[in-house]
Amino acid sequence: MFYWLLSVIRRPRSSRGWQKWSSARSGASAAKAHSVALPAQAQVVICGGGIMGTSVAYHLSKMGWKDIVLLEQGRLAAGSTRFCAGILSTARHLTIEQKMADYSNKLYHQLEQETGIHTGYIRTGSIFLAQTQDRLISLKRINSRLNVIGIPSEIISPKKVAELHPLLNVHDLVGAMHVPEDAVVSSADVALALASAASQNGVQIYDRTSILHVMVRKGQVTGVETDKGQIQCHYFVNCAGQWAYELGLSNEEPVSIPLHACEHFYLLTRPWETPLQSNTPTIVDADGRIYIRNWQGGILSGGFEKNPKPIFTEGKNQLEIQNLQEDWDHFEPLLSSLLRRMPELETLEIMKLVNCPETFTPDMRCIMGESPSVRGYFVLAGMNSAGLSFGGGAGRYLAEWMVHGYPSESVWELDLKRFGALQSSRTFLRHRVMEVMPLLYDLKVPRWDFQTGRQLRTSPLYDRLDAQGARWMEKHGFERPKYFVPPDKDLLALEQSKTFYKPDWFEIVESEVKCCKEAVCVIDMSSFTKFEITSTGDQALEILQYLFSNDLDVPVGHIVHTGMLNEGGGYENDCSIARLSKRSFFMISPTDQQVHCWAWLKKYMPEDSNLILEDVTWKYTALNLIGPRAVDVLSELSYAPMTPEHFPSLFCKEMSVGYANGIRVMSMTHTGEPGFMLYIPIEYALHVYNEVMSVGQKYGIRNAGYYALRSLRIEKFFAFWGQDLNTLTTPLECGRESRVKLDKGMDFIGRDALLQQKQNGVYKRLTMFILDDHDTDLDLWPWWGEPIYRNGQYVGKTTSSAYGYTLERHVCLGFVHNFSEDTGEEQVVTADFINRGEYEIDIAGQRFQAKAKLYPVTSLFTHKRRKDDVELSDLHGK
Repeated sequence: MFYWLLSVIRRPRSSRGWQKWSSARSGASAAKAHSVALPAQAQVVICGGGIMGTSVAYHLSKMGWKDIVLLEQGRLAAGSTRFCAGILSTARHLTIEQKMADYSNKLYHQLEQETGIHTGYIRTGSIFLAQTQDRLISLKRINSRLNVIGIPSEIISPKKVAELHPLLNVHDLVGAMHVPEDAVVSSADVALALASAASQNGVQIYDRTSILHVMVRKGQVTGVETDKGQIQCHYFVNCAGQWAYELGLSNEEPVSIPLHACEHFYLLTRPWETPLQSNTPTIVDADGRIYIRNWQGGILSGGFEKNPKPIFTEGKNQLEIQNLQEDWDHFEPLLSSLLRRMPELETLEIMKLVNCPETFTPDMRCIMGESPSVRGYFVLAGMNSAGLSFGGGAGRYLAEWMVHGYPSESVWELDLKRFGALQSSRTFLRHRVMEVMPLLYDLKVPRWDFQTGRQLRTSPLYDRLDAQGARWMEKHGFERPKYFVPPDKDLLALEQSKTFYKPDWFEIVESEVKCCKEAVCVIDMSSFTKFEITSTGDQALEILQYLFSNDLDVPVGHIVHTGMLNEGGGYENDCSIARLSKRSFFMISPTDQQVHCWAWLKKYMPEDSNLILEDVTWKYTALNLIGPRAVDVLSELSYAPMTPEHFPSLFCKEMSVGYANGIRVMSMTHTGEPGFMLYIPIEYALHVYNEVMSVGQKYGIRNAGYYALRSLRIEKFFAFWGQDLNTLTTPLECGRESRVKLDKGMDFIGRDALLQQKQNGVYKRLTMFILDDHDTDLDLWPWWGEPIYRNGQYVGKTTSSAYGYTLERHVCLGFVHNFSEDTGEEQVVTADFINRGEYEIDIAGQRFQAKAKLYPVTSLFTHKRRKDDVELSDLHGK
């Protein structure tokens, strides 16, 4: 199968040495090489000849880029790609991962015909086993999502499992999911086929060539230094797998790529006496922590143990991956699980136990995108043992990103900029991946949190809040309170309670929401990203007017809600900006926007300007005072009138609170409820908090957390960036026309796209859904990603949900599309289209009736009603 390699790889070797290497696949005994000169320059240099690097090269060349060089330090496909188990699975929790895997499946299926290279592609199908009802619920959720994006899948009985795979013991199963179009391939051969096709399209490929570091000038990639000379280039792509972290740090301007390797084990057996058929389904027994596939008539079986072994923490590892040391004692729990699932295996001879490195990321999602600090430096790495499944799709999206400036799908959940440098500590990564690897097969229920790498970023109030019963969640390394457990509740039981149904914290959050509605609550929201933008002249306003979609030329002290859009009109950020003075602005963005937003602003700000951009997130503690009595608390603490007449909505001014001066007080709450945000210099944080709690006692004050915030904001139809809004969502699609200055004759990024969309109409629309026949106590809860059906036809997915304690109903937000029943093409979505439909939300295969609203149900917030009294039918269409 290597006959074609001579024309693909420009190898720095003599012809005799090449023939020796070519005839022996290992290549270890190849003769010493004569050096071959690398090209002096290229448009793109890709590092890594595994499935990621070859996929990026393949797709770039398909999109018309020809001046590409791919460098591999060893041999092509000799890294983790060579040891990959070869299972291609489309069953993923994230929609973007499902789409990447589905594209990979289709690509690999036709790759052999395109290149003439045998890839070992066999459509076997996969069966995902469920030993518990909760696991079956999880599979049903995945199944409903697979079906609506066109991937065949069904929930089957244990009896059907036995029919599809007679060797399995099914006595302990409650059900399973069958995905018939999943496949197995030879991952190394897929990479070689991609390389061959890329080479035929003009990509130059060199193996045995190590990149020492990437050259950077003024924040822009200018070339690479290799052990065989320099190559000048405009773009660099780090597809170095487990070497990506070290390579990123070796640059003149380091690029943080948070990933870490762990040992991964699987065994290979001799063939059965009657060899397994090649199309025998792959088995994933997540409750048993194992996977099983046919391998040359026998089996290949591995898994993800509870006590993984991280490796290479200290630095660089092997040039090429070799089989690491066997560890049968470590593998024994997985072997026991395998024998329980396939008892007849006891008669089968084991050939060997493979031990190879796999790389994992801090949040179990792969890493792709452009570096926030170095322009032209792209990354595709950290596949969390799913590199084969994601390789084709991930390579395509990254190539689109480079060629067009953005991928065809929203990939924020995978974007490198979701991390900061704080997640690149070796100690953090070592500890986190020891948790991540087992989580791949652990049952994931709503609202679970990582346990390692915690208390990395904390508010000055952390200890005080913790002592008062705060339970914590983590976002971008920042600890944030979920809710506060009253003294009479069992803390341990609440922490261990995990369910797809009504959670144990339901009544706690209900009481916090009630307090926000009737009295006053305080929520520590210090994690929000905060920037100050100033200039000596009018340049700050001029540049921000171009960068933001709403008009920022407002009187000093006013606050503007606005989006930061891309050329397509989609949201790169959704934020609030207060004008502190004629030449100074204070910007508040979501917590996980800290790196992404900074990079976007720096990208468009002139380098030679007198503009100053400062990240002041760490300088201010933010307290959100929510509720009708918030005005009383602040009036008493500041000796200043805080009524709407003296302090109108969306207004900001510095004032004293207690003894502390210079507190930025804003009349907004991010929830739609009355109240204030207090941005407090950190040295005053404890004082102000103590004063607020002390004075607030007479008004019924209490602490509240983000779960209460989520319920409040979703009842008021407040969309959040990263959940409901993304880079492919425009203001016109989510009812935010009023936040766009289209009629003011000013240019801003995305204006042309919005004008075009305004003329043509929108093809999706953010809609609020109130579940009608859903029993909160007995039925499964919506989470996010549930399919939405209109008149029985699939029209979109939910983006977020929460229980609305005022409505006493579940509320979901999601986008509705209008797919033509004849052609399947998208059509314009009008308000009339939304209002005339009958809707259902699919929760794990069960559909619940829902009423659709394009605007918040304001009439229901004037006074409290009982659930039975709420006539949701009269809301429809109003």
